[in-house]
This record gives sequence, C-alpha cells and structure tokens, in this order.
Amino acid sequence: MDFLTELKARAALVDRALDELLPSEDTYPPVIHQAIRYSLFAGGKRLRPVLALAAAETVGGDPARVLPAACALELIHTYSLIHDDLPAMDNDDFRRGKPTCHRVYGEAVAILAGDALLTHAFALLAKNAQNQLAPAERVVHVIEEVAEAAGTLGLIGGQVVDTLAADTAVDAATLEYIHRHKTGALYRVAVRAGAILAGAGEDQLEALTVYAENLGLAFQIQDDILDVEGDPARLGKPVGSDERNKKATYPALFGLDVARAKAGEAVAAALAALEPFDERADFLRELVRFVITRDF
Repeated sequence: MDFLTELKARAALVDRALDELLPSEDTYPPVIHQAIRYSLFAGGKRLRPVLALAAAETVGGDPARVLPAACALELIHTYSLIHDDLPAMDNDDFRRGKPTCHRVYGEAVAILAGDALLTHAFALLAKNAQNQLAPAERVVHVIEEVAEAAGTLGLIGGQVVDTLAADTAVDAATLEYIHRHKTGALYRVAVRAGAILAGAGEDQLEALTVYAENLGLAFQIQDDILDVEGDPARLGKPVGSDERNKKATYPALFGLDVARAKAGEAVAAALAALEPFDERADFLRELVRFVITRDF
C-alpha cells in the first residue's frame, strides 16, 4: 500500500462530501459561510474523518455509509482549531501556512464560525439516520458519544486543564490527561463512531478503542516534538509556540528522547490492539506508523 496516496484519496472523498454538506459561500449571511469554508478547506490531513471511514471498513462495513458522521468530526476539529488560535487562547497568527480565521475575518466572526461548525456537526451526525444509512439506535449512540468527546469530559476538559496549566509545573498524570482529552478524545470517538455505525461487535469495538487511544497519544506527542524541532515550512506555522506559551508538553517534561520513546510505546500498543483484525485493518496499521514518522 502506498499509504500517502491512499490517505490523499480518502481525504479527497471527505473534502467532496464536506463541500456538498455545507452551505455555499454565498448563502446569506455570506461572511460566516466564507469564514467557515476558509478554515475548513485551508488544508489538513482529514485524519479524524478518515479514521471513522477506516474503522467502518475494518469491521466489514461500507465506509460511504458513515460519511456524514465522518464529516461531522472534521467540523468539530476545525471549530476547535479556530477557537484555539484566538488571542484569548494561543494567539496564533498562522494555521496550515495561512493567516488564522480571526486574522482574516476578525475575532467575533471567528468565534461565531467555530460555534456554527460545532452546531452543524450534530446536524450531520443526525443525517446518518436518513436514507437508512444506519439504524437510528446506532446514530443516537454515536451522537451521545460525540457530544461527550467534544464536551467537558473530552476536548473541552482537556483544553481547560491545558489553559490552567500554563505557567505552572505539570506532572506526568496531568500532562497525560491533557493529551488524552484535548486531542485523544476526538481520535477515540472517530474510530468508535465509524465502528458503531458499521455494526461492530463488542470485542471489535474494545480493540479499536485501545487502538484509537494510543494513536491519539502518539499523535500528540509527535506534535509536541515537531513544535520543538519541526520545519515551519512543512508544518505551515512557526515552531516554538508551546515554549512561548509555556504549554505543558512531553518534550518539556521528559526531554526529546523520552518523548520519542513514549510515542513509540503508544504506536506499539496501537498495533497490538489490531492483531485480531485481518487485512481490512491494514490502513489503520499504516496510519499509526505514519503518525510517528510524519514531519508535518
């Protein structure tokens, strides 16, 4: 498998679906829809929606049938980035090599664009019950899990602890909490959502959950490492923002060598969780290997 080619093909499928499922730029009031599309189509690897599609495929489902839910996860991710970049949070000027949403459209519109993306995500999740894409009880289950992953028990909880941890000494347990919630919660629910909608059994779902949790941890540790030694041209944003903002990171707490080792341990655990699955899980296997070797 040429993993990067396959990843791009799956991301392109998600992009086409996003374009169809969102209001056009000229929908009134146009500025909010322009801001939404500016941030949503600014680039990105589409890992969360691709994970949902791959998880469905791994348990024998049709990935196309979970596309609305997959797209919903990308909307939630993009909303979190827009808000994360705001002056009250990380105060970043660039994202994926382009000026951040609030730098282009102003803070008020950026806040509202994030709010709109989060809201519209749940409309897309509900679409999975239309045209018999998935049984209604599975859709309700996924909506509940996505709401929890995006809220105070997931992404928001991680963001709060991360914000409060600035300028303070953070122990390993707190750092792991931040990573598993701020970043890991969406990876976990992406995999679970695709699997649940495709009718995964309990044992399959448990194994995929372990995979997703370790994938999310490895991804965030690698993100921390790239902020120290990455190439700004490849990353599309300046490096060193974690240190400037005095963020809690694995390199800051443990050093680069230990951080790399911990990322490697997470990748090994993710791969071990996939052992019960056949070749339909090969894309998930290649994805977790990519996470630890990527430079963007």
